[in-house]
Amino acid sequence: MTVAMIQPLAPGEPAPDFALPAVAAAETISLADYRGRSSLFLALMLGLWCPFCRRQLVQLGTFEGKLKSLGVESLAVVATEPENARMYFKFRPTRLRLAADPGLSTHRAYGLPKPEPTPALMQALEEVRINPTGELPEPLPIAVAGKVLQELDGYVYTPADQVDVERQWPQLKGLFMIDRTGIVRWAYIECANEGLAGIGKFPSEEAILGAARALAA
Repeated sequence: MTVAMIQPLAPGEPAPDFALPAVAAAETISLADYRGRSSLFLALMLGLWCPFCRRQLVQLGTFEGKLKSLGVESLAVVATEPENARMYFKFRPTRLRLAADPGLSTHRAYGLPKPEPTPALMQALEEVRINPTGELPEPLPIAVAGKVLQELDGYVYTPADQVDVERQWPQLKGLFMIDRTGIVRWAYIECANEGLAGIGKFPSEEAILGAARALAA
């Protein structure tokens, strides 16, 4: 898998500042909001067109309260226009604090890879089989798996989604645990360990809570 020559942020490195529009209200969310006040679990997702991202946002919402009890706030960055996200989450409410970054500026700042769509990558997308959520009857080629999950959801792209797909694909996702001084203490980068077989996979709740507990150790 060929990727742009950038390295994702690693534990021990300072987290880049960001200032993004909130989804829930007309305000700006920045890393500075948390510095000195609490640690932050930062999830950098893609647009709502991504069926894996939609599932992961639901999963994150299930343990947001557990992270908060450990002194860690949660923020998910959704790569779509704020208005598109507001329309979606109006019908699918979440406890997660959400910010919008359709241009992927935060993904770039945090060094998340965006593979080059080479012929080899396109072939691998047809050959590598995945079933990251266990919903599929059997592992399917990556593009087919995404299409089947879209159909299961009955999700229809908005015009904003179509713009996001063209701008973002095949951007990878990442999770970062940032301490209250602004230093990254834990990171998970999609496909870092398994190559394309890692598309759509997510750390377990216990792995994420364990990283949060380690902040206080």
